Amino acid sequence: MRVVFFGTPSFAAHVLEYLLEHKVNVVAVVSKPDRPKGRSGTCVPTPVKAVALAQNPPLQIYQPDIVSAPEMTQIIKSCHADLFVVVAYGEIIKEHLLDIPFKGCINLHASLLPKYRGAAPIQRSIIQGEIETGVTIIYMVKKMDAGDMIERVKVSIGPDSTFGDLEEALREAGQRLLLKVLHLFEQGIPEGMPQQGSEASFAPKIELKDCEIRWERPAQELHNLVRGVNPYPGAWCYIKVLGQRKRLKILQTRITPCQKTEPGIVLSANEIKGNLLIATGDQALELLDVQLEGKKRMSSEELTRGLPRKQLSFTLASDQEGIL
Repeated sequence: MRVVFFGTPSFAAHVLEYLLEHKVNVVAVVSKPDRPKGRSGTCVPTPVKAVALAQNPPLQIYQPDIVSAPEMTQIIKSCHADLFVVVAYGEIIKEHLLDIPFKGCINLHASLLPKYRGAAPIQRSIIQGEIETGVTIIYMVKKMDAGDMIERVKVSIGPDSTFGDLEEALREAGQRLLLKVLHLFEQGIPEGMPQQGSEASFAPKIELKDCEIRWERPAQELHNLVRGVNPYPGAWCYIKVLGQRKRLKILQTRITPCQKTEPGIVLSANEIKGNLLIATGDQALELLDVQLEGKKRMSSEELTRGLPRKQLSFTLASDQEGIL
């Protein structure tokens, strides 16, 4: 069975590598164009392209700006694919391309569909406080993530699991499930199960503004936000260091019970040692690991230890600051 693989980031690259190790006949790879990276602005291969180039011989690679552009149709048709496999490609594939392979086009989606359709299902599931998610293999249709389901597998979410942790667990479960589904396609065209549209929820892309800490929110909600955007783009707030406002990433937190007080108050302001403890809308949040703009990752205790405490303040809400 001839497969064309569509994918771009590291998540997709690991899946592609797994399929190749298990002798899946990938005849071509479609990935987004290489992008500049770092201060030098040097273009680097996408992770999927890097895996394709590492094969012996290298796989055929296509990197169109717009995959559904007319000039790509004949190129992709020339691959004579039986099946398209799409994993985090990064662009909506138009219907005229979905119709090319006679066995169809399938997608590995990192949620238990119909929940969390869209670009950020892993992050959103953590932010929303879910204790379980999973991977769904679906037939691709014109409507985003709405195709019939072929197979699903569940994955639990631990109370302190981060986006990075869960992404790895879902990738490992997903690649095994995808290989199982590909074996089904070798025997024919498996039947799919329609999604219940009334149960659908959506997971839009995470923007930087979505990651700002609002201390009036409950501690559990803030803890979930920190977990859900770690390692990127990262939860953040503003602080003043020696009179200069800087952005502070909050990378790891712990919920701590406390007597209800005004949200945003630095409860450990008078302590010489220990991590910072910030009052939230109901409890307190201990800042375990943070990263000040331009600095390395450290504990919040290390952050305050290296600065005159009376000259460091957190911008805790729109109308107040907690003085350290």
